[in-house]
Amino acid sequence: MSQTRFINPEALGKPPGYTHVVEATAPGRIVYIAGQLGIDRDGKLSSDIRLQAVQTFENLKTALAAVGARFEHVVKFNNYLVDLKYLPVFRQVRDSYLSDQNRPASTTLAISGLAREGALLEIEAVAVLPPSGSSEAASKAASKPARRSASKSKAASRAKSKPRSGRATTKASRPKRR
Repeated sequence: MSQTRFINPEALGKPPGYTHVVEATAPGRIVYIAGQLGIDRDGKLSSDIRLQAVQTFENLKTALAAVGARFEHVVKFNNYLVDLKYLPVFRQVRDSYLSDQNRPASTTLAISGLAREGALLEIEAVAVLPPSGSSEAASKAASKPARRSASKSKAASRAKSKPRSGRATTKASRPKRR
């Protein structure tokens, strides 16, 4: 069973709203969410940092839901802000979407710009989920035909091991190139 541990070593300072170390053990599903901007479904982008941050987290929420995940499954955020003056608002909005326990590891960078003109922040995420039941069922279904054809593959391997008439059982030597 997949397990995730959130660790803040005492020798490191208390992080503001994130976790220093997140360990995930397999089996599990790792989901990578591409950087999300504060753009709504119609392609509109507010000029207000708070509205962009809320829309960005709503977009992340939608992307996570597409694979049956929630924010509690996120183990890592990469946050890109065009100006660190937006950091307090970003943190307020982020904190409203996350529980107080087991915060994802997080890296925040100030950058000169984003791919969309007017975008003030972008967030990408990594989530770890338990193995899905449908994947396990698909694996079992895929292994059944392999078991049925095992006798055919044994017969084929026996046939390959017997020399065929008219063919050499060793590789023919080729002339060396000079």
